[in-house]
This record gives sequence, structure tokens and C-alpha cells, in this order.
Amino acid sequence: MALLVHLKTVTDLRGKGDRIAKVAFRGLSFYTRVLENCEDEAPFDETFRWPIASSIDVNEMLEIQVFNYSKVFSNRLIGTFRMVLQKVVEEGQLEVMDTLIDDNNSVIQTSVSIEIRYQAMDGTVGAWNDEEFLESPNAQAEDVLLPSHRQSPSKASAAERALRRAGKGVFSAMKLGKVRKDDHRKQDEPAVLEAEDLDRKAMRLGGGLDPDTISLASVTAVTTNVSNKRSKPDIKMEPSAGRPMDYQVSITVIEARQLVGLNMDPVVCVEVGEEKKYTSMKESTNCPYYNEYFVFDFHVPPDVMFDKIIKLSVIHSKNLLRSGTLVGSFKMDVGTVYSQPEHQFYHKWAILSDPEDITAGLKGYLKVDVAVVGKGDNIKTPHKANETDEDDIEGNLLLPDGVPPERQWARFYIKIYRAEGLPRMNTSIMANVKKALIGENKDLVDPYVQVVFAGQKGKTSVQKSSYEPLWNEQVVFTEMFPPLCKRIKVQIRDSDKVNDVAIGTHFIDLRKVSNEGDKGFLPTFGPAWVNMYGSTRNYTLMDEHQDLNEGLGEGVSFRARLLIGLSVEILDTSNPEITSSTEVQLEQSTPVADNCTGKMEEFFLFGSFLEATMIDRKNGDKPINFEVTIGNYGNEIDGMSKPVIKKKKEGGAGNEEASELLQNSSDEEGNEEEEFVSISTTPPMKPLITDRNYFHLPYFDKKPCIYIKSWWQDQRRRLYNANIMDKIADKLEEGLNDVHEMMKTEKPHPERRLRGVLEELSSGCLRFVTLANKDQNHSSRTRLDRERLKSCMRELETMGQQAKTLRSQVKKTTIREKLKQSQNFLQKLRFLADEPQHSIPDIFLWMMSNNKRIAYARIPSKDILYSIVDEEMGKDCGKVKTVFLKLPGKKGFGPAGWTVQAKMEIYLWLGLNKQRKEFLSGLPCGFEERKLPKGQGILFFPPISLLYNKKQVFQLRVHMYQARSLFAADSSGLSDPFARVFFITQSQCTEVLNETLCPTWDQLLVFDNVELYGEVHEMRDDPPIIVIEIYDQDTVGKADFMGRTFAKPVVKMSDEEYCPPRFPPQLEYYQIYRGNSTAGDLLAAFELLQIGPAGKSDLPPIDGPTDLDRGPILPVPLGIRPVLSKYRVEILFWGLRDLKRVNLAQVDRPRVDIECAGKGVQSSLIQNYKKNPNFSTLVKWFEVDLPENELLHPPLNIRVVDCRAFGRYTLVGSHAVNSLRKFIYRPPDKKAQHWSTAGEIVVNVEPEVPIKKMETMVKLEANSDAVVKVEPSEEEKEKKKKKKKGAEEIEDDEPDESMLDWWSKYFASIETMKEHLRQQEAAAAEAEEKEEMDLTEGSKGQGKAKEKIKMPKEDKKKKQQQQQQPQQPEVPEKKNKLKIDEMKVYPKELETEFDNFEDWLHTFNLLRGKIGDDDDNAADEERIVGRFKGSMCVYKVPLPDDITKEAGYDPNFGMFQGIPSNDPINVLVRVYVVRATDLHPADINGKADPYVVIKLGKTDIKDKENYISKQLNPVFGKSFDIEATFPMESMLTVAIYDWDLVGSDDLIGETKIDLENRYYSKHRATCGVSGTYSIHGYNIWRDPQKPTQILSKLCKEGKLDGPHYGPGGRVKVVNRVFTGPTELEDENGQKKQTEEHLALTVLHHWEEIPRVGCKLVPEHVETRPLLNPDKPGIEQGRLELWVDMFPMDMPAPGPAIDIAPRKPKKYELRVIVWNTDEVILEDDDYFTGEKSSDIFVRGWLKGQQEDKQDTDVHYHSLTGEGNFNWRYIFPFDYLAAEEKIVISKKESMFSWDETEYKIPARLTLQVWDADHFSADDFLGAIELDLNRFPRGAKTAKQCSMELGTGEAEVPMISIFKQKRVKGWWPFLARDENDEIEITGKVEAELHLLTAEEAEKSPAGLARNEPDPLEKPNRPDTSFIWFLNPLKSIRYFIWHTYRWLLLKILLLVLLLLMVGLFFYSMPGYLVKKLLGA
Repeated sequence: MALLVHLKTVTDLRGKGDRIAKVAFRGLSFYTRVLENCEDEAPFDETFRWPIASSIDVNEMLEIQVFNYSKVFSNRLIGTFRMVLQKVVEEGQLEVMDTLIDDNNSVIQTSVSIEIRYQAMDGTVGAWNDEEFLESPNAQAEDVLLPSHRQSPSKASAAERALRRAGKGVFSAMKLGKVRKDDHRKQDEPAVLEAEDLDRKAMRLGGGLDPDTISLASVTAVTTNVSNKRSKPDIKMEPSAGRPMDYQVSITVIEARQLVGLNMDPVVCVEVGEEKKYTSMKESTNCPYYNEYFVFDFHVPPDVMFDKIIKLSVIHSKNLLRSGTLVGSFKMDVGTVYSQPEHQFYHKWAILSDPEDITAGLKGYLKVDVAVVGKGDNIKTPHKANETDEDDIEGNLLLPDGVPPERQWARFYIKIYRAEGLPRMNTSIMANVKKALIGENKDLVDPYVQVVFAGQKGKTSVQKSSYEPLWNEQVVFTEMFPPLCKRIKVQIRDSDKVNDVAIGTHFIDLRKVSNEGDKGFLPTFGPAWVNMYGSTRNYTLMDEHQDLNEGLGEGVSFRARLLIGLSVEILDTSNPEITSSTEVQLEQSTPVADNCTGKMEEFFLFGSFLEATMIDRKNGDKPINFEVTIGNYGNEIDGMSKPVIKKKKEGGAGNEEASELLQNSSDEEGNEEEEFVSISTTPPMKPLITDRNYFHLPYFDKKPCIYIKSWWQDQRRRLYNANIMDKIADKLEEGLNDVHEMMKTEKPHPERRLRGVLEELSSGCLRFVTLANKDQNHSSRTRLDRERLKSCMRELETMGQQAKTLRSQVKKTTIREKLKQSQNFLQKLRFLADEPQHSIPDIFLWMMSNNKRIAYARIPSKDILYSIVDEEMGKDCGKVKTVFLKLPGKKGFGPAGWTVQAKMEIYLWLGLNKQRKEFLSGLPCGFEERKLPKGQGILFFPPISLLYNKKQVFQLRVHMYQARSLFAADSSGLSDPFARVFFITQSQCTEVLNETLCPTWDQLLVFDNVELYGEVHEMRDDPPIIVIEIYDQDTVGKADFMGRTFAKPVVKMSDEEYCPPRFPPQLEYYQIYRGNSTAGDLLAAFELLQIGPAGKSDLPPIDGPTDLDRGPILPVPLGIRPVLSKYRVEILFWGLRDLKRVNLAQVDRPRVDIECAGKGVQSSLIQNYKKNPNFSTLVKWFEVDLPENELLHPPLNIRVVDCRAFGRYTLVGSHAVNSLRKFIYRPPDKKAQHWSTAGEIVVNVEPEVPIKKMETMVKLEANSDAVVKVEPSEEEKEKKKKKKKGAEEIEDDEPDESMLDWWSKYFASIETMKEHLRQQEAAAAEAEEKEEMDLTEGSKGQGKAKEKIKMPKEDKKKKQQQQQQPQQPEVPEKKNKLKIDEMKVYPKELETEFDNFEDWLHTFNLLRGKIGDDDDNAADEERIVGRFKGSMCVYKVPLPDDITKEAGYDPNFGMFQGIPSNDPINVLVRVYVVRATDLHPADINGKADPYVVIKLGKTDIKDKENYISKQLNPVFGKSFDIEATFPMESMLTVAIYDWDLVGSDDLIGETKIDLENRYYSKHRATCGVSGTYSIHGYNIWRDPQKPTQILSKLCKEGKLDGPHYGPGGRVKVVNRVFTGPTELEDENGQKKQTEEHLALTVLHHWEEIPRVGCKLVPEHVETRPLLNPDKPGIEQGRLELWVDMFPMDMPAPGPAIDIAPRKPKKYELRVIVWNTDEVILEDDDYFTGEKSSDIFVRGWLKGQQEDKQDTDVHYHSLTGEGNFNWRYIFPFDYLAAEEKIVISKKESMFSWDETEYKIPARLTLQVWDADHFSADDFLGAIELDLNRFPRGAKTAKQCSMELGTGEAEVPMISIFKQKRVKGWWPFLARDENDEIEITGKVEAELHLLTAEEAEKSPAGLARNEPDPLEKPNRPDTSFIWFLNPLKSIRYFIWHTYRWLLLKILLLVLLLLMVGLFFYSMPGYLVKKLLGA
């Protein structure tokens, strides 16, 4: 339905100017483009289209206004044209030319010319031709999204066809017909159009354009039924969210750096959720190295898991007594990790910050690996090897992409305003007692709100007894921004004395309420109402659905609404006022105005029940009724908890305004409208029986209705926008599914369909932009509404552009990757469409029996919301929707949830009460309304039931052909399936087929006299759906449900012909679902035929039963069943393996039965399974009729039975091969054969040029150029030169040949592999960037981009080829570096690289037993009871002759020529176990003591005495030899056990290798082919066969001509010529001639040999995941190993290679501390107040804290200079390959044995100030990594801070290369402001000796003999004052105060004199006086 207006011209305008016109209808207006500088005429020539949902009323108006356009001022109106549409409605098409009127309603001379067309709903008006206004140059792209009715071209008028042929405006001619696919049903498939047809049609449409250039979405849709009244049912039944799953969080704490604080003892605490684990403590260092691994196991639902917080904190000096002080912490939620690629962060640095002090900045870095594994996720750990690359901390921060490294602190304000509609949460008994006693009546709930975010909780105050509490409070969190925690949980709880329970929960997803783009916005929300759902509202003490209120699983009832807001402010931490704590705070917040969330509007919900069938028989005996509720409206049992205070007219219309609204209804017709009371339940009815399982309600011609009035804030715009996006997404999804389907079924031209889909997507996006833009700015839009609208519009606009660009890039070749990109669009759309701010609550439909709620369905309100604009309307609004009711909460989990409780066909409509006149518009026509007496005669008064007076009679034919891969429901591992088909109120069953998972029923079910109500044409377009359920018949008890699927029939009306293209219908596959998991496919066809007036005689005849043995069963008729032809199936029977016991008895004489499409063959009997499990007859065959169409091939069943005595058989297990495609033999083209025999092809293999490490796992395809030339690219050469010049001083002395061992080779290979992975990543990133570029730039830069992308590929190829050449002693380079030979290190199992070695021998798992009922299929492991080895080959008979005529053809082997014999064979198996990584800890201390156990057949090797103590990354380095006999012993198990002193040892994990497949594989996996051939040294050839012998054997087996060795290093195989070196060096350096190198070259290039070539397994190490049966699907670590196998009848191999772990080499490091300078002065002198320091230097080799050594003290340094001449001696063991020091020590005094640790070689020197009575003060430190540390400065002056911080480029040296170094280094420490400062300088000498050298030239510690150092020449001031008091007087006091002292002395003498004088004076006087 649509109205189209074509605005042609406006004439007689005055003046000259820019003109624009506006066309408006029903409130939706469009503007034309601006016409510049028009004089008297404005030729607009534009078409506008209004999709309309209801017929146009004769009084409606169309309005056109013409303006003078102005860029600056508002447009000036010239005139208006208004027209009543009565004439248009009557005639359907109208041309009008009329004058305009101005503002004053007076006519002006300007006139307008338009054409109007109207297509009404019921097809009453005019025929709809698509070429309406085709010439219009500007046919708007908006049309494309809208469904336009199509007819097949045959009916189109001749004029239209001519027009189309002209090829004008191809797109406008083909409005994209809506390709409607009702659950996987496409009525537009090859049944309709064959490819050539399509091309022809395209040619006709496109006017001879290349069909690939047109968007053909529409052409394929020519005959599609346009579905308009029914919507698709959702096929998945069970909500999977709430079910618990297994998760494992593994965290490795590697090291910390730059921790803030002096000389600390750090411990790391790792916390996940509630669990905590600690690392060990490292002493006095602020860059501790831990390398400790922690694992946390959880079994919780995903939502709970992803909200758990991972918190890493560093704690300083924690011990038993004190908890230590927090240095800094880092937190993120598990979901952030899980959403990373590979679900992990690897080797990333977490930034630590202190939550207590947010102004402080960062507190250090912690390097960790974090991984989260769910069941079935496999984690690819990047390869662990020596970590030599100096870590770039800033570049590897532990943050998801797009998060800035500098995160700031921010405040998150969660504002809680009020709630309403709360349920009662207390029993009413107490309340009634209270009421009786005191007379007061209380609300029975005490709510408060709790907010949880980033591991912190905050809560509001409790509002006592209130159903409508008012809080106006805000909870404030302080957290880093952007936060690494995704969700804020807001929960209303009921406060209770005993325990608080949740009332309802809402999660705010921060990703949805913010946008990080450059035009993004901070998180913001509301103020908006959020609706909370949970358990039903009736209060019980023990609520079984309490989980639902906690936010787990889908809520089954409305609980409450809460008005909340969220805002974020970024803190300016430099501001002094900020409180620096991050505690959660609760503050008051300002209340919001009542109308801020939108104007209260009256909404009207109408529903009609058209059908209620499939009602579970448990509910069949009592009357049933249905209840519909929206919020609390309509809920009559337990809905309204009426608040006490506010008495209202309408129970709980949740707002005061509501009562006014009721009194004066805003509608004009309010006066005539009797105030109707809502009716929300249907009348109860007694169900009738459908069949044994189900009942139905007799809603035949009378359909009950419900209607509810409710009041909500009007926020429809939010839902409208979401609907538009959802519709675009649905359309895209449907289209992409089509494309997938087309590719799967190999239909022609999927790329055209994809182009059409993208075309639709881009026009849909543009349409969204125009529709959403007209949103008027009303007051209740929140900030989030505005911002989201902006960002959605931006996103969709770019998406539209990108889709357009992508469309132009879709080619046959690129379709797969473009499809992937389109899937990204889909995810993005779904994400954008999810509206975080709710408005109208969801609708619940409950089935009630006896007033008890039984089953429910929940329908989102947006899906049924009405709008006048088609795209904004909900997808089920005014449509008949099929709804399946399910059990609430946990009851719905598992098998209980899979049975349908009831199937409803229900019609729903929700809109404003004002728009009520539209509410019946979508119902199938042909009914009368029955209203309540008081509503009689009132227009638009809702009916209580609809009475259908038209009914059509149909016959339904269901053609059930076959099903495959069904669910195993019996213990035998098979089922006895039958299908039940339900249509309306009838059901029928197919026959039961016993013991199969792939039944071929081949049965026609006929449903007679099916009565459908409604108009004829509606049925054709939109038939009801058919439900097919598959059951397993059990002899006792009821049948088990196995799965369900839906289908729509193809409909034929009585006046239509039964002829192609629609009839007979094609068989199609329908996916069967069981719960959420798929459970097979059904192949069937469905047709619904109308029985006309003449009765059944018109219907196509049904052939009677042809198979007499099947009784009265009708087979599928001929036109529908597939066309068969004769095939021969050859089976190769090899053997059976690992058969388990059946019913406790061992399997002794098994046999295999093969069956396909009713025919089959049996293998020979294995006489004694234990002695030899292989079959004696290898090949058998049978002939069978199979469908021509390979996709319809039935599965092939393999069954193993055990033949017991007395002719009894027991089924052991079975396997169904679902797709025979990979076994179908297609004879090769004759043409293709010739290339391999034409002339000689020289494969030129040049000696390897030394290039940068580079390796690739991409195979060279067989069809790439056969001439392989290798030249190093220019860049490589350049790089080499540069590299030599650069700071490569370290690489001085390369190891000589004698030093190299197997480990050198291994480490070199690992480097290569890592380099390769890095390059792969880079290449992928580059490709991705290019994609992005292509999309954004559009087709502009395409040409260039193509060239650009070609380059790397070619480079890659070169590099690959260089890699593939055998490596040879190369051209001597400047320093004659040694080339280390390498091997291949596979980061995965060898099997994945060589597809399971199933090149000719396949392994089929035999299953038995029921599939468990938990959804996941991990239980499959337990069901495997053995394996069948063999193969099959399917081909059409007769086979072309050339095969049988080939030389040596043996007819007994059919297609399996040249397979080896399967007699028992003895083999020596040599297993090399290199190392394990990331083992799951098995002991309480978070470590394990692993050892290797190897099992093969009866051999069981336990290497228990060589366990490795406390190690999760043990290096085993061992080989084990086992003799085995294939086939009896072919499954090798390598397990890692954990050694325990007490109790039994635990299995950590194991890996199983099928040796037999490897042994017999053409890839030759017995012994890997080395890169080079040498007969001595570390790279010795290990295979007993030399390359020449291997080559000649391969040639003989492949019947190839060759090898012919020619002169000059050439060898020829078939027609390929290889060249290579011919000299070999033995251990004495003698050269001799050899052909081995040549042969080896051929082996390396074996995949290029025509016909028989395949890649041979190279010398390798494979990495296998370790699994533990107790923890299925979760990796427990990885094991690196390889296996060699040597047949015993061949010459014996040499001794095993020695791969024992390298023993660390003993070294001695002598460090002489000569002097210090400029050390900061700490102490103040007692007497003088001078600054001085008592300096000493402490040193240790990192990690060996207990071995620290101190110099003596240089007392009283006044200048910071200290002289020591002191020698430290550090002996240590060092592993050069890993650059680690190895220490063995007991962990604690209780440890049983020593544990080996590997730590980096770092020397730490610290300078201290000695104090006697208090602790010494730490002044500064420097840490030197002995492998790369800055060369010391020559003098103290030149020694700067950069030497220590590593910021500037300084030359680095390694003590292991230099041996002896002397220089000055700085001491560093952090000052109060956390800035690094230099606190002193030290002159030191480092001297490294090996243990032997040290023994030869010993030296003493300190200054002792031997080789003593002289005493330092210290100033006299350096001594201890209280030991030498005189000295101190001399130096300190005398030194400073000597003049003062002299003066004092003189003064004292003087005083003494005077004193003496006075003292002796009297005596003298007396003497004198007396003259004595």
C-alpha cells in the first residue's frame, strides 16, 4: 500500500530565484531538491512515496507548498496547493494541473502540475505497474527497502516490457521485490528459474547489460509470494542465558617493573571474583620477576562469569602477621578478556594505580598473560621461547584495542529517582493482624536500590513500606575511564530482617550508552524508566524463580519500573579539592520534573487469538484461558499492588496525571466513546483432543479478543528507530542466509543475490537517515537519545556507503570474504538497534489453567508497535504471529523446555489510543466484530470476539522423504524415529523406522478438509505454518522428543493450474532444532491445495500405494521424489580399533555392515579381534540407486555388530556418513591430463640466500609456476648492509660448529616460527586495512589498492620459495656466520596440518548410547565405543574405461589400487618429548611436579623418577623407544602426570596419537625429511633410508619414470628436472660426490610432481594440547614432541638424537666496586650539622637475594665520594640459549626437594647509607641485565641518568661477549614526586669467567688473597666516631673550630690568671701588710 506523487513542474513563477517544494501527507513531509536560478518555470520532476498502513480516507488531504529557498534566512512561502484525495481513492490514478493559493487564501497565478497514484490495500484500485514515473532522473533510492507488489513479467503490460528493454534506469524499473523466505523456504529457487533463464531475463531487464553488473535481487523474486499478514516464528525455543557452563581463567604473572617505592618486598595478589591467590615474595627489588601461573575454575552462567572482576594488585612486605600495604592495583572484568581475539591477553603490561590515592599517577607495571577459556574454546598460545626482545612497555599495555593508554579517573554518578509498580514482598498475614490491631495499612515492601560496578557496591537508603518509593539519591563510583568493566548492575532489593531479596535487576551496558569515536560521547543515560522483569508477582516464601530477579535468564513477568540516570565526569586530578578516595559515596540528587521522561499518553493494546493448538496433554483436563498483560495493566491475579495513600480511579495508572487524562480524554471522539473497561483474559474453554500428546482449543470461526488501555510516557521514537534498524538487519540476515544457502546447495549466481542484498542494505541505511532525521526536538529527549541518534545516523550513513562500495567489489571469486564482511554489518546493526533506554514494557502472554499460571511467551513491545510509517512499525504489528509458549524459569531448561506447551496464532496491535482506528487493519479479512452491548454501534469500539463468516476448504499434502543426522535417543546409539506433522487442529504420523538415525520414510501424508478462515487471496499469500516434530518410538512409555522444525506450504487456489514453475513443489532441507542446538535435517515438501466447488476431482491425482509390502502407506509421488540413477559404492574395509565392551562382554568376532538407501554389503568376519583386528577381505562393493542431485544423497550407515554364539548379534556401535560428497569419484578431464606430460620443466633450485628469518606455512600450490627461481629482493640486501653497520656489537663471536647441538636448531626454528607468525599477523592487518580503505574510499582508489596488495603476495612467494630450498653452506659472509640448520616447529598437531592423515585411510568414530540432555555435544566423547578404519568410493556406473585399462589394474581392489597390505607389522616407535608449557597446576601451591608417561598397547613407560620439581613449564628432553605391532597397538598416549609424595599421582593431561594412519599415509609421517643431508654433527640424517632410497621407493610406488640423475647436479623425475649440489663433507672435512642432496631436493618438492605428488612431512616438532577427561574440552597445557617410526624388517635406525636439556654452564662473575661519586648526603652531623653519608654498596645477582654482598662502609663522606676497592664474587649457572640463570633451592624448610628456577641474569648494585642504631637508608640502585646493559661511562662526569633509564640510545653490551667491562654507572631512585632522579654514581669492573678459568686464576672476596686489592686511599675523615673519639675531635672539632678554640684557650688562661691573682691576692696582701 502506498501513495505516490510525481511533482512535475511549477510554472508562472515571478522573478528569479532558488526554488524548493515540500509535499506533505499524513504528517510526513518530503522536500524536493533545490532548483537554482529558476525564472518562470521550476521543473522539479521528482517522485515521492508514502508507504501507508491503512486505507486512505476520502477526506484526507495532500498538501504541496512552494518556497523561495534561502541559504541564510528561512524559506519564503510562494504558495500552497491542497487537495482532498477523494477522486484519487476512487480512480487510483490522477493527473492534476492547478493554481496555488497564498497565505491569505487568495489565488495566485503560479500553477503546479502533478500526477498521483494510489494502490489500496485490498487491491481495489488500479493495477500496479512498476514503471510509474520511470523517466524521472531522480527516482529516490528510498523506495528500495519497501516491499512493492510484483507480478511475474508475463503479466506486465507490453509497454512496460518495452520500457524495461530500453534499459533506462534499471534500478528504478526493478524495485527490489521483497524476497520473502519463510523459515528457510524459498519459493524462488531453481524450481522457478534456471540460471540461463535468469541470464536471459537479466538481459531483457538490463537492456543487454552484462548480467553480472545488475543487482538481481529482484529478478529471482519474480514469483515470490508477498507475505503481509503473518510473521515468521522464532525457531529456537530455549533461553540459553541462565545455564551454567565451565570456564577456566588462567593468569601468568611474569614480572613487574618500575614499582613506586624504595627497596620493597613485593607480592602479587591475583583475584578473580571471590577467589584470591598470591605469588611468592621477592625481596628488596622494585622490578621483581615471578613467572608464576594461576588457574581459576568456575561453573557458572556466562552472564555471571563475564561480570566477575579480575583484580591484580601488588602488595608490599606482606607476611604472616601483616597484610602489607597496597602499592597499586589493576582491574578489568572477565568479559573484556573474553571479547579479545583468542580470548586472551598475551605478555601485556597492566598499569597499576592506587585506588586510595587517585592524584598519584601510575604506580608501576605488571606483565601478565590472562586467558579465559569456555568449554570448547581453543586458545592458541603464541609460542613460548626465550623472551629476548626488550619489552616495549608502552606498546604492549594490557588494554583492549581503542582504549587510550593514559586512562583518567572519573566519577560515575548513578542517579536513582523513584520506582513504581513494585510487587508485594511480605506475606499479608502480619499486615492484616496489624491492620486489625492498629488500624493502619502498610505497603508490603521495603525497597532500596543496590548498584554494583567494577567490584564495588553502593546502595541507597531504604524506603519503608512503599510500592512507589521516592529516593532522589545518587550513588557515586570513582573508577578509571574508560572502565574495563562493561556493565553496571542496578538492582531493587527488598530490605528484610532475615535476608534481603532482589525484586528486579537491570544491567546498563556501558558500550551501549557511550561512544568512543572522535565524535563520540561519555556514558550518559536517562533520566529514563527502566523496566525490570523477573518471577511472577505472587509472593511466596520460597520463590522457585528467584534467579530471574537476579537478572539470570529471561524474566517471565513485569516486576517494577525504576527511574534512573547515569552521568560521568572526568576528574581533573591536579585539582587540590578532589577527595582522593575511591570509596562509593551516596549523595542526595536533585529531583527531576515529572514530564522529563515524556508526556503521559494513553496506549491501546488489542489482541485476537486465532488458534491455540499443541497444548500439552498435562494441561488438557481443565478449562484454559489466556491472559495478556503490559506492565501491570491487565494482570488481574497479582498485578496491582495499590499504594495506600494515593487513591486513583484506575488501579495504579502509574502516575498522578493519569487521573486527569481519564476525565478529559484528549481524543475528539472522547465524548461518544463509552469509557470501556480493559478485558485482558479470554473466556475459559475446555480443550479438545488433537492426538495422544496434544490438545487444542476450539477457536473455529469465533476468535476471542482482548484489549487493554494503559498509560505510559510517550517515547515511541526510540522504538521506531530501533524498528527501522531491526528491519534493515532482518532483511540483511535473510538475504545473507539465502546467499549461504545458495552457496551450500551450489545454486548458480550467489554473488548476484549478495549484490542485491547489499543494494537493499545501502538504500535501507539511507532511508533510515531520512526517516530518523525528521525527529522533532521534544523536551523529553535525553542526552543519550540525541547522541545515539547522531551516532546511529553517522554509522548507518557510512554503512550505506560501504555497502555500496562492497557491492561493486562482489565477484564470483571474492564472494566468501565479502559475505564475511556483510556479516559484520549485520552484527553492527543488531548492536545499534538495541535501545538501552526502555519505554513501554514488554507484553506477556500467559496460559492459565484453574487460575494457575502454566506457560508464557514474552513479546517485545516494539515488535507490535504501530506507526503510520511502514518502516517504523514493529515487525509483528498487525500481523498474525505464531508464538510457542514455554515453561517459566529453570523449568524451561533441558528436555522439559523442548516440549511445546502451546502453539498460538495471535494477532497483536499496540498504539496510541488516538490511532485506534487502525487496530484491525492487519487481520485476515472476512470477519464480523462482536462487541459488548454498551459498545454496539460505536465506531472503533474494540470487539470481544471476531466471527469469521468466510471459510475455505483445503487439502494439505505433506511429502516426507527422509531425515538425516538425527538425535540418538536409545542406548544403542540409534533411534526409532517417526515424524508427527501438525497443521491447524489436525495431526498425522509417518511410520516408525527402526534403528536408524537417517530414516527414509518416503511417505505422503494427506490432511483432508482443512478449514481455514478468511479471504481467499490471503491464504495464497500467507498460509499458516506447519510444525513437524520428530519422535523416537519406545516400546514402553511415551515417545521421546528428538527435534522440531517448521515449514510453510506452497498454496494452489482452485482457479490456478497445477503446473510449473510452482508445482510440483521441490524437496527441500529443513533444519531440525532440539532446544537451541541443531539436531539434523528433514528433506520434505509441502503443498496446500484448495478444494474448489467441484470437490476433490480437480486436485492432481494421488497414485495409490505402490509398495504392497508397506500396506496403506502412500509413497512420495513421482514429480516430487528425486530422480535416481545407478551408482556403485566400493568400500575399503581395513580394520576396527579400540572397541569397548558391550554389556560387560568383550567384543570378539565383529563384523561391519554398510547400508545406503536400502542396499548394502557386509564385511568379512574378524575371527579373533584380540589377535588381529583387521579384515581379511579388503574391498567389497554394492550397487544402489541414488539421486542425481548430490545434495539429496542419503547418508551411508556403518554399523558394527558382534557375532555371538547361537547366531546372536549385538550392535556394538554405529556411524552415519552424512555427506558422501568427499567420497564421490569424478573422472578427471581428458584435457587436464596433458599438462603433466608436455616437455621438460626445469625446477631451478638455487642455493639458499641468507635472508632475514622468514618462514611460512603456506604450501606452494601444485599449479603454481613450476620453475622456482629465487633471488633475494633488493630490500633484503639493503637491510643486510644496514644491519651489519648498526649497533650489532653483541653478535661478535658466533658459536662454532662444535658448540651447536639439537637445541640450537630448535631455538633457531622457534625464532623462525615466531617471525613467520608475526609476518602473518602483519599481512592480515595489512589486508584488513586495505579492506577498510577500499570500503571508505569507495571505488576511487580501487585500481591503486589492487596494485598495492599484489606486491606483498609476490614477496611472500619469493620468501616462501627461498625457505623451501634445502639449506646449504652458504657464501662466506663478512664474519663467516654459521647458518644453523632448522626444522619445522608446528604450533599445533601434525594432524591438522596434513588433514588427519586421511589421504586414503579414513577413521570413523563408532557411537553408542543416548546423547546427553545437556545442550552441548561434548558428551560425544563418552559415546565413542570404537573406531572403524576404511574408506569408500562412490561413482556412477559404468566407470570410464581408461581407469580399468591402466597398467597393473587389479579388479579385486577396484578404485583402491596400490594400497599396502594390512597384515600385522612390527614397528619401532621412537617418541621424543621436548617440553611442556602452561600445565594446569595440580598441587595446592599452584605448581606441579610433572613427569612423562607413555602408553602404547601393553607397553607402559612411567618416567616417574625423573619428575621435575615444581614446574609448570618443564623441559623433559627425552626419547623413548617402544616396539609395537600394528594394528593391535596403534594408539599412542603421551600423558603428563603430577608426582605426589603421598597418595596416587594425578593426571594433568594427555594426548593421543593414531600412529597407524601416520604410518600408512602418503605424506610419509614415519620419519620427517630433514632440511639438509649431513652424515655427522648435530644435524645427522636420522632415517635408516637415505634420500636416494626414499626417492626411488616413492617413484616405484607411484609408477613414475625416474629418478634419472644427470651430470652437473641434475635429477629428472617424470618430466620435472631439479638441480642441486652434489658434494658431501664428512667429519674430517673430506669432500666426496653424492646424489643424496639431489634426491632430497626432489623430496622437498614432491608436491609438485604430477598425479602422485603430495607434501612430505618435514623434520619437525609438533605442539599438542593436553586434555583431561574430567575437564572435557578445556586445554590443560601443551606438549611439544615428535614421533619417528621405523619398520623392523628394514635396517635398524641409528641411536636416538640426544635432546637432553642443556646443562647450564657454570660461570663466575667478579665485580669490583672501585669508587662512588656524587652520592646524595643523608645524615646531619651531631656537632656541626654538616651533611654527610656513611656509604656502602650492596650487590647481588638477581634473585639470589640471600647471596647479597656488601662492601665495607666509607664513613662520613662529605662529598658523596666513596673509595672501596672491594670485590664481590658471584658463582652462577647459566643457560646461554634461554639467557637465564638457573638456581636450585628448596622452596621452604618443609620442601621435599629442590626446585629449579630460571631467572633473567641481572646484576643489581645498590648504594646505602649505614646507620648504627636505626635501619640503613636506601639511597639508589642500578640493575644491569648481563645480556644487554649500557656500556659504562669513562669518567664520573660523563655518567648520566640515561645509562640507567634506557631512554636515550646508548651502546649496549653483553658481559658474555665482552667478558670484562669497566666504567661508571648511575644509581637511581624516585623522589617524593615519583620522578626518577640520580642519587649517585659507581665505578665498577665486571669480569666474567667460566668455572674452569676461575679455578685457574682464583681471586679472593673483598680485598683478600689470592689476587688481593690494595686498601682504598680514603680521606682521614672516614672512621667511626665512637671507636676513635680522639680522632673525631681532631678531625671534626679541631678542623672547624681551631681559632675559636685558641681564643677560648687564651681567654681561659687569662681568666685563670685573674682567678689565681684574686685567689692569692689576700695572702700576699696580708703578708705584705704584716710584712712577714
